[in-house]
Amino acid sequence: MSVFEEMESEVRSYSRAWPVVFDRARGSWLHDEDGRRYLDFFSGAGALNYGHNPPVLKRALMDYLSRDGVAHSLDMFTVARRHFLSALRETVLAPRSLDYRVVFPGPGGANAVEAALKLARRVTGRTTVVGFTNSFHGMTLGALAVSGNAAKRAAAGVPLAHTVSLPYDGYGDGSPELLDRMIADPGSGLDTPAAVIVETVQGEGGVRAAGDDWLRALAEVCRRRAVLLIVDDVQMGCGRTGPFFSFEDAGIVPDMVCLSKSIGGYGLPLALTLIRPELDVWQPGEHNGTFRGVGPAFVTGAAALRAYWSGNDLEKAVRGSGERLAAALGEIARAHPDAELTVRGRGLAAGLCFPASPDAAEGPASRVSAEAFRRGLLVETSGADGSVVKLLPPLTVTDGELDQGVDILAAAVGAALRA
Repeated sequence: MSVFEEMESEVRSYSRAWPVVFDRARGSWLHDEDGRRYLDFFSGAGALNYGHNPPVLKRALMDYLSRDGVAHSLDMFTVARRHFLSALRETVLAPRSLDYRVVFPGPGGANAVEAALKLARRVTGRTTVVGFTNSFHGMTLGALAVSGNAAKRAAAGVPLAHTVSLPYDGYGDGSPELLDRMIADPGSGLDTPAAVIVETVQGEGGVRAAGDDWLRALAEVCRRRAVLLIVDDVQMGCGRTGPFFSFEDAGIVPDMVCLSKSIGGYGLPLALTLIRPELDVWQPGEHNGTFRGVGPAFVTGAAALRAYWSGNDLEKAVRGSGERLAAALGEIARAHPDAELTVRGRGLAAGLCFPASPDAAEGPASRVSAEAFRRGLLVETSGADGSVVKLLPPLTVTDGELDQGVDILAAAVGAALRA
């Protein structure tokens, strides 16, 4: 461990919760250098929806590298780029009657968010963007400005301006009609915003899921007031909630969609900002970045789309596994009535919520995560107060692995509450 302690910044976090050196991974499992294996219900914070090293993607990647396929291309045309765009159109966009144009903004989710915010202001000529309580959109300044987490916002070191935070579904009034009234009221202090950015399920915000009616009402307010609607699907897209896009069940069509994490399939860096064609007012080079064209990510991303999204089998599997997981978490909650546990989430994004603790690092959710790790299960905590045990199993998890993970979690909850 000495090289990590001597050379790395104190900013690292996950390695503090899981202080082992990982060496190999396959499917739903990670192995450390001492040979111990861990069931992974973290999935790279949602970047590994198809598990570790899925064979069909590994073969595509190795074939591409072995023939000296282009690895780096900025926005130059390549065969890999063409294959990815074709796969996206044929497996995702066309079956849903979507005609989004594709922006490759850079390697990560924050890049996709920054591009969306920038374009919304460019298109509308307005500056304000509405975000929501408990939201999280990334660690760059624009993304932090529309995020609700106070600790992450404070790390910016500068004022975060041109944004307004409103209640998310379930937070106080939490009604989209509030936004409608504020835009209409000349005394509200809110000028008509350029855009609203929303997560349909707030992963980092505590696995809070917005209802379909709430999302439809929000989309209608945006349409009526000529405000652009941006859905941040960086963590909840690519099937995490069941359908490919997390907003599909609500029946809405956002003006822009931010994708990253699992869009590259294999865990390789790739991000997309999908935009309605009429919003494509960029001038050449007006938004760019060095790592817009990572060839290996195009290859594994295309292979993942064709392997997992040419039909609806994965969507059905995620819905079924999600119901199985929610029921199991409900049993854990009922087994500890004095702990006041609640279950949150949608699909295979699930949360077991504890009452807020004055010290998140020593709170029950953190203790559960630590106890689970000792028993061979990786789960993280989320929420601004760290009170939620967050579960993101691979979408390809088997029923046996899901049951095994829940059994470990149940034991960890029992041990943490006894402590």
